[in-house]
Order: sequence, then C-alpha cells, then structure tokens
Amino acid sequence: MLMSFTITSSNSFYQLEEDPSVTHKYARFPEVEKECRSVLGSASRLELDANRVQAIELELSFFRGDWGQDSGDAPLMPFDGSDASVDHSSLPDPLRLATFMLTHVDLPGHSHLTAVNVSGVLGIGIWRNGTAPEMRQYSHPEFLIWPGSSELRILFEGIYAESESDNKNGGERVLCLLGNAVLPSRQPDSTDPWEWVKDIGSNNFQLPLLQDERILLLLRYPKAFTLTSRAVHGEMRSLNRRSSLRYFDKVRLSSQLGAYSNYLFGSKELVSKACSPYPYQDDVVGGRFEVYKGTGFCGVLDQFISGEVLDVVPNWNCNSTDEFCSRLGPFASEKEIKATDGGFANVGIMMQDIRCEPGSGRNNVSLAKVSAVFRAIPPWENRYSVAQRTGLNNMTLSAEGIWNSSAGQLCMVGCLGLGDGGCRSRICLYIPTSFSIDQRSIISGRISSINDGGRILHYPLSFEKPVHPMQLWAKLSYYPYGGTYKYSKIKLAGAFLERSEPFDFRTVIKKSLLSYPRKGDDNDDLVNLSNLADDLTLHTYVLPDPLPKIRTKRPFLQMQILSLGSLFGRSWAYPNISVSKGWTPATTKAVSTEKELLLNVSAEITLSGQPYSNVSVLYLEGLYNPVDGKMHLIGCRDVRASWKILFESMDLEDGLDCLIEVKVEYPPTTARWLVNPTAKISIASQRNDDDPFHFNQINLQTLPILYREQRQDILSRRGVEGILRILTLSAAVICILSQLFYIRDNTSPTPFISLVMLGVQALGYIIPLVTGAEALFARLAAEDETPSYEFEKNQWFQIMDYLVKILVLSAFLLTVRLGQKVWKSRIRLLSRTPLEPRRVPNDKRVLLFTSGIHVVGFLVILVVHYINASRRPIHQDTYVDSRGNSHKLREWGIQLEEYIGLVQDFFLLPQIIGNLLWQINCKPLRKAYYIGITAVRLLPHVYDYIRAPVFNPYFSEEYEFVNPSLDFYSRFGDVAIPVTASVLAIVVFIQQTWNYEKLSQTLRLQKTLLPLGSTVYERLPSISLEAELVSGVNETKTQETLHSDEE
Repeated sequence: MLMSFTITSSNSFYQLEEDPSVTHKYARFPEVEKECRSVLGSASRLELDANRVQAIELELSFFRGDWGQDSGDAPLMPFDGSDASVDHSSLPDPLRLATFMLTHVDLPGHSHLTAVNVSGVLGIGIWRNGTAPEMRQYSHPEFLIWPGSSELRILFEGIYAESESDNKNGGERVLCLLGNAVLPSRQPDSTDPWEWVKDIGSNNFQLPLLQDERILLLLRYPKAFTLTSRAVHGEMRSLNRRSSLRYFDKVRLSSQLGAYSNYLFGSKELVSKACSPYPYQDDVVGGRFEVYKGTGFCGVLDQFISGEVLDVVPNWNCNSTDEFCSRLGPFASEKEIKATDGGFANVGIMMQDIRCEPGSGRNNVSLAKVSAVFRAIPPWENRYSVAQRTGLNNMTLSAEGIWNSSAGQLCMVGCLGLGDGGCRSRICLYIPTSFSIDQRSIISGRISSINDGGRILHYPLSFEKPVHPMQLWAKLSYYPYGGTYKYSKIKLAGAFLERSEPFDFRTVIKKSLLSYPRKGDDNDDLVNLSNLADDLTLHTYVLPDPLPKIRTKRPFLQMQILSLGSLFGRSWAYPNISVSKGWTPATTKAVSTEKELLLNVSAEITLSGQPYSNVSVLYLEGLYNPVDGKMHLIGCRDVRASWKILFESMDLEDGLDCLIEVKVEYPPTTARWLVNPTAKISIASQRNDDDPFHFNQINLQTLPILYREQRQDILSRRGVEGILRILTLSAAVICILSQLFYIRDNTSPTPFISLVMLGVQALGYIIPLVTGAEALFARLAAEDETPSYEFEKNQWFQIMDYLVKILVLSAFLLTVRLGQKVWKSRIRLLSRTPLEPRRVPNDKRVLLFTSGIHVVGFLVILVVHYINASRRPIHQDTYVDSRGNSHKLREWGIQLEEYIGLVQDFFLLPQIIGNLLWQINCKPLRKAYYIGITAVRLLPHVYDYIRAPVFNPYFSEEYEFVNPSLDFYSRFGDVAIPVTASVLAIVVFIQQTWNYEKLSQTLRLQKTLLPLGSTVYERLPSISLEAELVSGVNETKTQETLHSDEE
C-alpha cells in the first residue's frame, strides 16, 4: 500500500468547535435566493451526510489569503500609518490579508437538494507586521483600528452549491453569502475620505461607523485539487447605490485549498515538459557534493523542509543586463528586493503545503510524487507569519514533480500565481549527503525558465538551506543517512601554520610543560574524537583583545565543530545506526612527531554584534594541533553585494570569499589556576585594502571556558586556595603568638601598641565568622547563592573549611587577648600616675586621625570610580546572579566593602599615627609580628597577580582565597597595595629603630614636621614599671585587684 503525507501549517481556526447555544435561523434566505439566483440556476444535486458536512466546513475555510480592491473613489477601510516614521516612502506596503471560516452548514432533512444554508465569518484587514485577525466565534460584526493595523469582521449567511462543468477541473463549489457589517464611514466632499483617522484620539476613539447588510460575497472553489486548479477565487461587492456612503469598490480575494483537501497528482504532461528526459541536466551538483538516493525521501524531505526558509543565492556569475541579472527568478521583484541589486540579502523562499506520495519502480527503484507551493519572502516580511499565508500571487509558484532514487533529483514544473500565466518554470531540488567548506546546506536547488522556443525570461535562481552543525545533528538523529566531509583547504591551512609558528625556545618550553585538549586513549576512537570535538566547541561571550578601556557590549560567539579527523558528527547523533561503518580507525602505531598529531578539522563560527556583521558566519577548515592547542583555519563567508561586484570579483569560490585566515588558541588543560582559561580568536582578511571585500583584522578573547572534565580542575583549584588560606592563617596565628611572647618578656612598650590597629584586625577576623563570608569584602549578594553539590559533599573541602574557621577564631581570640594585655597595661600605668593621665597613651586622636584619612580616601576613590563609570557607554542598574535572580546594583556599597578590605591591608597606619603622637622611644611591635601580618595581608594580592585574573565564571562564589571580580584586586591594585603596605612596615621599622630625638635630628625639620618635644609621654624607668607590675608596689585596693587579675 502506498502512503502519502502532507506538510502544512496548522491553523487554529480549524480546531474551533461551534457553540451549541448559537442557533441558525437563516432568516435572510429570501434575500439570498434573490441575489444568488445565478448560482442556484447552475447548481447540481448535492449528496450530503453528517460526515460530509463536517468535511465541508474544514475544506472551505482558509487562513491568511490575499485581498485587493479595484481602483476607485470608494475604499473599504482606512489605515493608520502613524506607527511608522514621517517618511513612509522607505517602508514596505502593508499587507492585505483575509481569513474566512465557515462556521455552520445546515444538514438537509431530505435528499435531492441543490443548495444548503451555510454561515461564516470573514476577517479582512491591513497590517504592517503581517498579523491576521484571531479566529473565534463572532456574534457581532466589528471594526477595529489602531496604528499599523485595521481589521473588519463581517458575519455572513447564504448558500453552498456545486456545479458541474465540462472542463478538466470537474466543476466548482460555490459559496454565495450576504453579509452584516459595521463599515467605517467616509467623509464626503473631501480629498481625504479618512481624514477623521488623524483625530481619532481627540474624539475619544469614537469611530464613525455605518451598519450595512447589503454586502454580497462569492467564493469559488475547484472540485478537483490539482496543480492548475488549486486556487480559491472570491469577490465581495456592495449592493448599495454608488452614491451611498456604504458603497465600496469591488474587493477581490484569493487563497488555495488547504490541508483538508486531497491533492490529485495528474499533471504528467506539464511535468514531462519541464523534466524530460529525466533527470534534467543542470549544474547544481557539478561534482560538488553527493546526493541522497535512499528509500525514505518523503521522510527526509519532511524533516529538512518543514517550516524552514531557504536562502536565495546571489546571481554571482550572471553576465548580462542589470534587469536580467537582478531579477528574482520568475517572481515579481518588489522594491525591497530590487534594492538588493541581485545580492538578495535576507530574501528567502519557503516551501508550503508539501504533499509527498512515495512509490516504487522497476529494479526496486524508489520513486516519489511531490507537490508544493514555493513562496518568495521579501526581506521585511516576518518569517513566522509568512509560513501561514495561503494567497496565490506573483510571489508564489505552484509546483508538481517526481523524484527518482537512481538520480536523487526532485524535478518539478512551476506555475506562477493563480496559474493563469502558464507553467513556465522548472525546479530542481537535491538533498546533499556530503559537505565541504563551500557546501554546508541540507537542501540545494535551482529555479530555471523552461525554454519552449521563446526567450529565457530570467537567470536561474539558486536556493539552499545552510544549517549549523548542531541543527544538522538534530535532523540526522531522526533520519540518519550518514554523511561525509570533503577537505579542500588543508594545504593552505598547513602553509598558514608554518608562517604562524616560528621556532623559539619559549614555545618549546610551553609545549613541554602544558597540555591542551587532545584525543583520549580509550579503545573507542569515535567516542574519543567526539569528546575532543565537544571540548573544542565554544559557546561564550567574547571581548576585544586587548581589552578596551571603555565598557562595550559583549558579542556572543559560537564555534561548532562539524568534523574532526575522520569523524563526521558526534557519537550521540546516531542512536539508530552504526556510524562506525566506513569509518577509518586511528593508527595504532606510536605517534612520535608533532606533525603526525595534527588533525583535520572543519567548523563554523557565528558572531553576533553590528561591528562583526562582515564575519557573522564563517565556514572554517584547517588543522588542529593538540600539542599547543592551536587551530589554523581557512575561512569562507557568504558575501552579499551587487551582482556586478560579485561578478567582477573573479577570486570568489561559488560566491564565497575564502581569502580569510582564522587562528584559534585554546587554554591549557593543566595549570589552569596559573593560566587564564580563555580562548583567543584572530580573524584576518588576506585581501588588499582597496578590495571591496576586505575587512580589518579582528582579535577576540572569550570569557573563561570549561572543558568537559573541568570540574575536577575547579575542585583542585579550590583545594590549592584552601591550603593557601590555611597556611596564611596559621602564619597569622604564629605572628600574634610571637607578639604575645614579646610583651610578656618586654612589658614596658606594651601600652604603646595601638588598640585601633588591633581593633581593625579583630574586626577582619570576626565578620567572616558572623556573616559566613570568606572575607570582609565579600562578594555582592553572596548570601543568595549556595555552593554546588560537589563542594558540599566533598569531605576534604569540609575539613579545610572547618580548619579555616578554627584558625580564624584562634586569630580573633589571640588578637583580643593582645588587646586585653595592652588595655590592662595602660590602666596600671594610669593608676601609677593618676594626676597625669596625659602621660598614658590614648587612642582617641589615633582613631580620629585614622578615620579622617580613610573617609577622605574613600570619598576620593568613590569620586574617581563614578568619573570612570560616567565615561562608559553602558550603565547597569541591575545584575543577574548565577541562579538567575535579579538584584539591584549598589556601586557605592561595593566600593565600601572593597575599601574596608583596604583598611585591613593598611592595618599599620593607626600604629604609625600613634607612634608619631606618643613620640615613642621603644619598640612596641615585634618585627615578626608587623612584618609577618603585613605579608599575610598582601599574599592574596601577590597570588592574584601571578595567577589568571578570572578563573571560573560559573562557580566564582565557591572560591574563598581571593575574589578577583573586585576593583581592589585589579592589576594596579595588586601592585599599588603591596607597595604601600610595605612602605608602612618600613616606616614602623624606622620609628622603632630610631628614637624620637634621633629621628627629629636626622630630618632637621623638628619645628615644622614633628611635634615639639614634651614630657607628656615621657616614661618612667622600665625597671620601676616592671617592679610595680610584678610585685605590686602600690598597695591600693585597685592596684591589688589589677595585679591579681594579671596573675
């Protein structure tokens, strides 16, 4: 049994069910009988039952047909063009679409009838964006208008009849209906009948409407659905007098029979005229690719064509007059199409209403009969809405033809428009099964003129359907027919590689120390190459290289691998067949040279953004070197220009510019925590600067990328940073203990340790414990993010987290103990000299000066930040976290959090101010303490400077050692902050090594820079103080209490 299928667009109105509460009285039948007497006079007897009635409702409804109106002075409806700019001449004409739905057919009570009562609704309108009226059950007529759209819905009732005819179409079916509408009223005696549209807003949108029941609609359908009899013709005219405001000029409608009508293949003579002898000899294939010759042509055609828009290929090799070479084949060329001057940019063709009936011939040859409508799509028309249009006009070709597996060619004859202009076009269509750098399409075809003794009307129009590799795999997963790739640019890519890789020792060392993505060592070479292809695939945002000084929009880059080595596709793309058949396995001998490791590769790059429109799609072919992770590729792009420019460019390859070199550098798979894991892409044209197809070199770098098994590397980096944090906290604890031992053995300088300095450090330890943040300057909105499952369940990381918390708590408690020692030593010193409290060091002025310096510093940084931000072309008010949640962007809050971290880095500043105010002649801080803590605070900056600046864009919240997204971990900050902190440590060293008098004498600026000498902070002999602290010389109750507390 032969099976056939139909590919059509599903229209919602076909599924509408009639409301059972609506009754149909058909009270206007006498009027209908009078106005439709010509139809009734030629009607034949009907044979209807319930099933046939339901079928008629579906068959006679159509969606998005075309309509037009005879020229005259009585237009049907106005159109408000205020949705567009003042200059309407540059805009395309709005679409005139009509939808008709037959809502009810009155089932006859007896036979021998020639007509039955029917009712329906017609939606007719003018739209700028190609939309159409929503199809629903209407109980009242209506008229709607808004900028860019006008809709008129008319309710009809009348009769359905059939007539016999002697012609080969077998007669016709007719609907004769009378309508009920509310028509927009024209303004009499005015040059503009729709002048009220301009003031519609000032009139509170009160429309001047007229009730009209004198409308006649005639729709004629062919009984036989064939190549030349598929059109639906209609006309709607007013029965009012010409002088009436309700009168309008005749409206003509056109559509075609749809999915619920059975197509009859029977145009053998016309097909033979176009395709005999079969296959028709054209040069579409020309040895460029292999074609499909299997047994499932109808299924493959359905999978590859359904809903797809075919690209029109420029007439790049036409050499004739401008009118001949810039014409869009047999289709009418609108002004938007003519503006492309034969380049046909954004012009498409869609195959609609495809009917395919498979069969078989002699010697088990597979056959198929195919019918379709080819619709040309102008650049401005919406691709989605055009798929549902059904009107037949000078932008459509009705086609029918045959396919034979022996040749793999679908040859069809095409009839323009309604078919009254003859069938003078030939369509040849192929399904390629092999691909190359200049052949990336799954459909390739050509529309040519049938030369029947007359002149050739147009240049052959070529079309194709290029697909991205991922789209190809998706389609092949349903109808896998294999596939091969033909390399043709390998020699050019090899020459490009040799020019780009000069020998130097740095490259040799880099190759020996680092590893890059390469084929695995598993037994299944297909899976190994497939996994490598996945690693080499890029889907990421990119930035110019080097990075611009101002913030710009980030284009999105996709690089998809089509073939790699002997692999075509992916291992997961063929679930139902054995793809290893005919596949050449890798050699088993040991590979000893770098040249033997090179892999042939073909790929495709798509790049978004207006600056890169010249290279938005690049077809690539070349070599991949797994030793250094570099691809050297030759690129081809589809250039869209005037046919004259294309013809004069003799170095084009099938209309493609292939003088492009592309270099891709992948990051290593090892040492990613020291190397920035971003890929770099370079695209360069090899044409001269004065060539119309030349473009400037493009250098890009991606955001950090992850390989397939990169999660393990992420965990290893977290482990490295966790160990570093444990080591630095351990060092901080040791330094604090060292200071405690120092003041135990040297009690006299203890009061001169700044409590503000200790408070800054204690605050830096306590906040992570309270808030759970990894550092005081925590990441923005980190409280809304949760660590990944692997991090939570990994026991090693949990142990490190616990150790970090224990060490932070220990450092905090030791710092508090150190502050307690300083505080008690000052109390003892104050109790010894109660009448001179100013002789005891006090941190009030230290806190005041320190706070003032930091407030001024924060304001300066805030002003500088906003000045830099104001120069950026893009300003963000919100951001989206890794979980997709939107948050308000608080830039001042971010700067404050970062500056608090800076306060901790400059923790010695309060001690320096205190030393200056107290005019010390001692050494309050041990070298191991202030130098060690300074080193601990600066280690994150040093680490950030030597490792990659951004390492993991997906799980950045899970790194705890340093947050590189903050401004204070920029390259400048990583240098300036350590230098400043080191200077502060040197100043403390100088202050403690030289006493106040020696320092003043050395600088010779005692009167201007340093305070005058005084006895405010003159200390008593250290022996006496030590004696008092130990033995309790002062016998007061307070001193005894303090002494007992100290013990």
